[in-house]
Amino acid sequence: MNFPRYRMRRLRKNERLRRMVRETELNPSDLILPLFATYGRDVKKPIGSMPGHFQLSADNMAKEAKKVKALGIPAVMLFGIPKKKDAAGKGAYDPEGPVQEAIKAVKDASPELIVITDVCACEYTSHGHCGIIKNKDVDNDLTLELLAKEALSHAKAGADMVAPSDMMDGRVGAIRETLDANGFSMIPIMSYAAKYSSAFYGPFREAAGSSPSFGDRKGYQMDPGNSDEALREVFLDIEEGADIVMVKPALAYLDIIRRVKEETGYPVAAYSVSGEYSMVMAASEKGWIDGNRVMMEMLLSIKRAGADMIITYFAREAAALITETA
Repeated sequence: MNFPRYRMRRLRKNERLRRMVRETELNPSDLILPLFATYGRDVKKPIGSMPGHFQLSADNMAKEAKKVKALGIPAVMLFGIPKKKDAAGKGAYDPEGPVQEAIKAVKDASPELIVITDVCACEYTSHGHCGIIKNKDVDNDLTLELLAKEALSHAKAGADMVAPSDMMDGRVGAIRETLDANGFSMIPIMSYAAKYSSAFYGPFREAAGSSPSFGDRKGYQMDPGNSDEALREVFLDIEEGADIVMVKPALAYLDIIRRVKEETGYPVAAYSVSGEYSMVMAASEKGWIDGNRVMMEMLLSIKRAGADMIITYFAREAAALITETA
C-alpha cells in the first residue's frame, strides 16, 4: 500500500464516507448516568464543582428518571447523601434511606430504566472512610458484613444491579453469598474491580460529602503506577462472582481498560469520573476548548479502549448530541 496508489485521505473527504468506515461508534445505550439521592422532598441542590448536577430528593429523582429514559440512556447509578452519619455507617442499609427511597421512585416512574446502586460506606460514615474503623484503619472483614447488608437493602428496594466500590478484599463474594441466600440470585454485581486512588475524585467528594476526616484511601484503593495488580484484582472479583468489572477512573487508565477487556473477555465498565467532567466544564466555560467536541472525543476514546459501558456525568449531553447528529 504505497503512495500514490494508496491515499488514506480518500475515505476522509466528507462526513458520509467517514461514517461508513468509522471503527468505533458511541451510542446512548453505551451510557450510564450517576445521580445523587438525598433526603426530604422537592430538593434539587446544585453541586458547585459539577455544573448541571444536583442532589435530588426521591420526587425529583423520579422526574429525572423520565428525562433520562427519553434520551435513550438505559441505566442510572445511584449514590446516597443521608440525613445523619455515624461511625458504623448504619444509614447505608436503612430501608428508608435516600438510595432505597430513590430506587422505588425511579422504578415507579420509569420501570424500564436499569437502576444500579453504588455499594459503599463512605457517604454514610462520620469519618468518611469506606468501612468500619478499628485501630485507626479500615477493618476489611468487619466492613464486609456492612456492605452485604447494604447491597441486600438495595435489592429489597428494587435495584436491578449492585456495584460495590469500597475496594475491600472479598466483598464481591460476601455480597454474592448474601444476595443468593435471600432470594436475589438474579441480581448482577458490577464490581469496581480496578479502582485507583486518584486525584480525579475531588468534585465527587463534594457532591457526596464523602471526604475522609483523617488520612486517605491509599491503603485500600489501587496505586496509580500498577497495571498487573489491576488484572489480579479483576480476576479475583470474577472468581467471587462479579458479572461486570469496572475500571475507575477512565481517561487516565485507558491502558487498563484495554488490558482488562483483552485478558478477561468480560463485560467492562469504565467510570469517567467527576474530575474528568469538571475539568472539561471549567475549560469550556472559559472558552478555552469546544466542550462538546472534547466530551465526545473523551467518551469515544474510552469505548475505543474496550469499555462496553461508560458511567459518565456527560450522559445526558452526549446522548442528546448523538441523537441530534444521527
